[in-house]
Amino acid sequence: MVVLRPRPVAASLGEEIQLTVDGSTESIAAPLRATRAASQSKAIERRRERGWIKAAQSGSEQALEQLYRRHWPWAHRAAYLVVHDASAAEDIAQEAFLAAIRSLDRFDRRRPFGPWLNRIVVNRAIDWARARSLRKEAAVELDTDAAAVSDTSAPEVSSSVYSDDMVAALKELSPEHRAVVVLRYLLDYTPGEIAKALGLPRGTVNSRLRRGLDRLSSDMEAAR
Repeated sequence: MVVLRPRPVAASLGEEIQLTVDGSTESIAAPLRATRAASQSKAIERRRERGWIKAAQSGSEQALEQLYRRHWPWAHRAAYLVVHDASAAEDIAQEAFLAAIRSLDRFDRRRPFGPWLNRIVVNRAIDWARARSLRKEAAVELDTDAAAVSDTSAPEVSSSVYSDDMVAALKELSPEHRAVVVLRYLLDYTPGEIAKALGLPRGTVNSRLRRGLDRLSSDMEAAR
């Protein structure tokens, strides 16, 4: 059984989520939700982001670059952790950002940009992973040829958020289970937000989270 417990590490910098499997612990760095200073800083960042969105809607390339710089790292990590292919993750994140930009004139800037972008990223990543599974025989051969290239770029994408063991265990999940785990514990979405982002019933999200965490627990225990 996997138990996730938030534990503060540095009050203004972040927190650590501990994944406990039969007494052994795997730590995952994640954003800290809660101090007053962090809340004030978040409000300032939101105002700044709304300004960038407004300017970008008026055609400012500088504002678009600011949005890209701010949200690219998380979008790229989320895509990688769903598809486990560094090159595909880069393409998916870039295409998702371009899709967001094309629809920016219809975006309500009172809403946060990140969740909207990440929804596009994760849905595209799920579609890519599903298509890959349909081409399984060809993909196995291609993965073997590309393994050295993928492995050299993977730590940069993933190690700052998950350990190598956790990334390997995530790879064994189905794309659907992988996506909800990434949204919940990498991007800090609530189950209700995940349900809305993926167009799923809340019960389905909870079920996928539970099954995904159970599988992670089993795989990590077997690897020890």
